[in-house]
Amino acid sequence: MEKRWVYNEEAPAEVVEQLAQNLKISPTLAGILCQRKICTFEEAKAFFRPKLEDLHDPFLMKDMDLAVNRLNEALHNSEKILVYGDYDVDGTTSVALMYSFLRKYTHQVDFYIPDRYKEGYGVSQQGIDWAAEQGFSLIVSLDCGIKSADKVAYASSLGIDFIICDHHLPDEDIPKAVAVLDPKRPDCLYPFKELSGCGVGFKLIQAFCFQNDIDQEEVDQLLDLSVVSIAADIVPITSENRILAYYGLCQLNGPQPMRPGLAALKELAGLNSEMDISCIVFGFAPRINAAGRMGDAKNSVRMLLAQTKEQAFQMADIINESNKERRTKDSNITKEALQMIEEDDFLRSSTSTVLYKDTWHKGVIGIVASRCIEKYYRPTIILTESNGKASGSARSVHGFNVHSAIESCADLLDQFGGHMYAAGLTLPVENIPAFRERFEKVVASTITEEQKIPQIEIDSKIKLSQITRNFYNIIRQMEPFGPGNMRPVFVSECVYDTGSVRVVGDSHLKLRLTQDGFSSIDAIGFGLSDFYKPISKGIPFDVCYTVEENVYRGVITLQLRIKDIRIN
Repeated sequence: MEKRWVYNEEAPAEVVEQLAQNLKISPTLAGILCQRKICTFEEAKAFFRPKLEDLHDPFLMKDMDLAVNRLNEALHNSEKILVYGDYDVDGTTSVALMYSFLRKYTHQVDFYIPDRYKEGYGVSQQGIDWAAEQGFSLIVSLDCGIKSADKVAYASSLGIDFIICDHHLPDEDIPKAVAVLDPKRPDCLYPFKELSGCGVGFKLIQAFCFQNDIDQEEVDQLLDLSVVSIAADIVPITSENRILAYYGLCQLNGPQPMRPGLAALKELAGLNSEMDISCIVFGFAPRINAAGRMGDAKNSVRMLLAQTKEQAFQMADIINESNKERRTKDSNITKEALQMIEEDDFLRSSTSTVLYKDTWHKGVIGIVASRCIEKYYRPTIILTESNGKASGSARSVHGFNVHSAIESCADLLDQFGGHMYAAGLTLPVENIPAFRERFEKVVASTITEEQKIPQIEIDSKIKLSQITRNFYNIIRQMEPFGPGNMRPVFVSECVYDTGSVRVVGDSHLKLRLTQDGFSSIDAIGFGLSDFYKPISKGIPFDVCYTVEENVYRGVITLQLRIKDIRIN
């Protein structure tokens, strides 16, 4: 698939030069830092040497004092407290974080995760009714609640108070809870707006410890759960998130034993190297999510709370089996979906994809939508039957607002919600043909030609000779990588293979590249075997890549991970 190479805007030369001199690094690396708004020595010091002391005062968040006071009251009076969270990674880590902390101070605490299929997303009436039956007087909701004004009012009528810890955009109607902690509230002056749901819960615990003179170490022990939520929820790894993620990874990789549940996950995922954000995204997150997609998300919380290796592996095995089932269904449904597109002239030539089959598993349709975009790069909606309705997940392409496009079809829908790149929707099955036609018209009339082509954001154009061990070591210090601080992407022009190019696996290229007499460097290009013939003939090409370490038989070398190739 053709890709657009988009170069990030360069910072002013004098700013780059000054930073390079101050840090004693190459102008190339200084330029990348400046692109990321790190332009002074002090900003660079804070970036390269994050400090927990630089976390913001939690009481800057609106309602934090009310939340801490209500929590103190509940603990003092031995009230029953229910920790309520969403069924995804952010929600389950949030619940594990808050529950594990509170149970040190009370036995009157339990947790609740709604059933994805029976209760849906967010705070449910069924969950509130259960809380009332069990005698809970306070619910602390995490990663949900900001859009649950009606449910909070219902709980209040039953004598149940709410503390909401959320990070989603609120509606105009803010729930009338005892406290609503959400940095995205228009009236909240908290300096950092991009915390995960677990991050907001972390700030509540931090504030509680401040007010009650509890050692900061009690809070720091929860950094491992915080980094799992940050990585899995794809929030920007900047500012506070960078600090939390940095120290969370330090905890995961430190000398102290890993939390039993995460240690079990690491072993089952076959992760033998040092943990980084990618390990969490591709090793931990799918397994934790699978519990909620295929079965009971409470199993994820139980695993994260396990205090022994035996307990942890018992739950992790269940979760791992759920993940295997998820992968099988994901693979089978993706094949069916792609075949439906390939066999239909209208679908094949459309600017959007809308597919429906009543037997598809609701838990994987969002993943299937993303898989379809990998093959047919366009806004995609996958629908299945749920409770007599068509229920679906939408995914988008870079720069296109799929939520807005769905909103243009609102009269055909029962409900919808989400954001620019991902959304959910429900509609009568009989409305699918009309919806597909309308959605296609909206997309076709609003999507740009650039948005139809996947893009690679490039930080800098360099010579292969610039890639030294010292160069790479500075890049490593820019970790953890993620949204807002992606691993640097480089382009080198007019390179050659030294004659070692070969296809490995089904479709991968293994090369050794040279340029302008530079000795050579190993490179791997996953899924790029189509370029084998021209490269093997000695034709020069431009290459787009990241730099990484490769460990083979105990020997560590630098190699390029190729993202795209352009034959000259």
